[in-house]
Amino acid sequence: MPKLITTRTRIEDLGKPRIIVIGGGFGGLEVIKSLRGAKVQSVLFDKNNHHTFQPLLYQVATSGLETSSIVAPFRKMFGRYQDFYFRLADVKKIRAEEKYIETSIGEVKYDYLVIATGAVTNFYGMEEVQKNSSSMKNIVDATKIRNKIIRQMEYALLTEDREMMNSLMDFVIVGGGPTGVELCGALSELKKNVFPQDYKELDLGEMDINLVEASPRLLNGMSEQAGKKALEFLTKMGVKVHLNTAVKSYDGYEILLSTGEKIISRTLIWAAGVTGNPIAGLDSEVTAKGNRLLVDEFNRVKGHDSIFAIGDVALMEGDKKFPKGHPQMAPPAQQQGKLVAKNIIRLIGKQPMKAFSYFDKGSMATIGRNKAVVDMKGGIRFQGVFAWYVWMFVHLMSIVGFRNKVFTFFSWMWNYFSYDRSNRLIIGRGEEKINQEEIKAA
Repeated sequence: MPKLITTRTRIEDLGKPRIIVIGGGFGGLEVIKSLRGAKVQSVLFDKNNHHTFQPLLYQVATSGLETSSIVAPFRKMFGRYQDFYFRLADVKKIRAEEKYIETSIGEVKYDYLVIATGAVTNFYGMEEVQKNSSSMKNIVDATKIRNKIIRQMEYALLTEDREMMNSLMDFVIVGGGPTGVELCGALSELKKNVFPQDYKELDLGEMDINLVEASPRLLNGMSEQAGKKALEFLTKMGVKVHLNTAVKSYDGYEILLSTGEKIISRTLIWAAGVTGNPIAGLDSEVTAKGNRLLVDEFNRVKGHDSIFAIGDVALMEGDKKFPKGHPQMAPPAQQQGKLVAKNIIRLIGKQPMKAFSYFDKGSMATIGRNKAVVDMKGGIRFQGVFAWYVWMFVHLMSIVGFRNKVFTFFSWMWNYFSYDRSNRLIIGRGEEKINQEEIKAA
């Protein structure tokens, strides 16, 4: 059988300005959408063939949603777009002087380049923690975490050793931002509503959920009121919250905290921070703290008139409201993506570009059933049941694809009225398995 050898991207030259977008996250999608109808050729490169709605990954990880509910194939989304190309590939390097990018399937020339590669998990140089913990940045990560949570409960049934059992049933989440808070809330609801039916032989009073946060409060990107309310909600739900506490080491079994306390757990989920994910080839002078690319008020990478960066990978200087850069969340990326597309069209038409100004609509996080916190623009803040409905509505409307909205809505309704989570499936080859000899010995 002949081998498949790919040395070309097979992207036709249409004689139109070619705009390449690297990354199909929130920002990259907005660029492609906003270019529709323009007299340009748009090309999207991504190492996956789908967009993932990352804010709901934690619900996949905790059996609340099916994986297909929060992913949407690029070719389905943009199948009717004229002069649009998608290529499944890794972008390896940018050759800015030649206006070329090097990819895993060949090299291709661009007229304008938009870097929308987002961010990756930041372990702050702790290699042992990175090796032994779980992170959650894509749908595969979320599925692995779901596998691990359920498999740990299954393993807990196989041992009579109390310490071994506790290590399997105890969960530690690091990072008190929205992801960490939402994960803890979802795990607490599994403990209360689902696991007592599934694992009647286990004493679920022994199941501990720990949230470790290095700063003095939760939800640092939101108001202090929201952080206090989130802490109150989680505490009432039985979550052990460790503030002013950092993880020093983790060998896969024992977690050492900065306070000197030790927690025995087989599961540590790292949600403590991100770092930018730039592409090789650009000068080191354009890379700022947090591995983000320095951009001007038009999102152009410093020193490059035809290269733009948006979203988590971009750091815009000069915004008095956001001196440390815009928050690494979906709304800034989406707003930047829309404006960058329009500015590129203006450049092609030899018109002046418009500077970016972030319109902050607010932030929100859910802690569980009927529990959420919302900070809106203008100092409007509310918590509780109404905030939870607002959170659900905003996220439901933001999910890509009508089918996904419908599936998510009915899953939420089923979970709400039945107190059940039907997606408790172990799928895969079991990368999260522990040493079988330990189970046998116990």
